[in-house]
Amino acid sequence: MASNRIGRINGEIQQELSALLRTVKDPRVSDAMITITHVDTTSDLRYARVYISALDRTDKKDLMRGLKSAAGYLRRELGGRLGLRYTPELQFFADDSIAHGAHILEMLNNVKPANPANADIVLPEDK
Repeated sequence: MASNRIGRINGEIQQELSALLRTVKDPRVSDAMITITHVDTTSDLRYARVYISALDRTDKKDLMRGLKSAAGYLRRELGGRLGLRYTPELQFFADDSIAHGAHILEMLNNVKPANPANADIVLPEDK
């Protein structure tokens, strides 16, 4: 039952942080299109690992430094919105799964059939 509670808290933290990231005034953070892909909170609610994906951002180290400097502000605002006994300390990690998935999709779209003569053959579906 506790894992369901942690899952709900993770979702709430993700939703609130997504809204709060728009209020950060640091240009390293405000200039980037940031997506929170996943939040993982410890069972004692002391730490939350926040996985971030940034689109069209070449300098991810600068973005992560900006997020680290804004972590105190984000934690304070999050504490006011969530109403938990302990507001978790936010730890930000880069997540490149979206870019990796786009790269795989691009590679699959560029695959050509080995035998062009058999390219028009459609195999029947198994029933």
